[in-house]
Amino acid sequence: MDGGDLGGGKSARAACDGWLCFEDEAGFTRRPPTARTWGRRGITPVVKVCGRGSGRVSVAGLIAMRPGSRTRLCHRLRRHAGRKGERRSLSERDYIGLIDGVHQLVKAPIVLVWDRLNTHVSHAMRDLINARDWLTVFILPAYAPELNAVEYLWAHVKRSLANLASVALERLTALVRNRLKRLQYRSDLLDGFLTGTGFSLDLPPPSP
Repeated sequence: MDGGDLGGGKSARAACDGWLCFEDEAGFTRRPPTARTWGRRGITPVVKVCGRGSGRVSVAGLIAMRPGSRTRLCHRLRRHAGRKGERRSLSERDYIGLIDGVHQLVKAPIVLVWDRLNTHVSHAMRDLINARDWLTVFILPAYAPELNAVEYLWAHVKRSLANLASVALERLTALVRNRLKRLQYRSDLLDGFLTGTGFSLDLPPPSP
């Protein structure tokens, strides 16, 4: 990490008895991502889909870990119907609502790691972070998605939705929510996403 701290000078060492959390966001639309599949030699498999249809599903995902505890996955989902003037992304309040929910779940300090998305580093977000003495935030270096465990989560989810024929926005929302709920019970897979970052995630013991 580049050491960027949005915690108002809070000490990460003081939070080492808490949870280390990685956060990232993704968008899902009715236009499916592509993926590899099997097919007969010389014949390229083709799945026809409708390219029409507005709207998208925005999701913020957060993987929380602490040595000796089960790794957790939490998420916050917003559906955007594509109406004129409608916000097409998550807001500061959406992100802080997710973080507050995780804090209520684990009942411990949180060290949050995320990227330089404008909403993450805005003045409004800085004020929300500074108002929470249990929250310390570090910013990942630019152009380093491989250091964020949630990037591996999105790759897994999108691969499971690849070549999905066009569906109603409500159905797409239900599918994304269902995939994430299933992963909440797969702590072994979540640990694999954390391992993919290459970080040593054994935190030092708390001070006496």
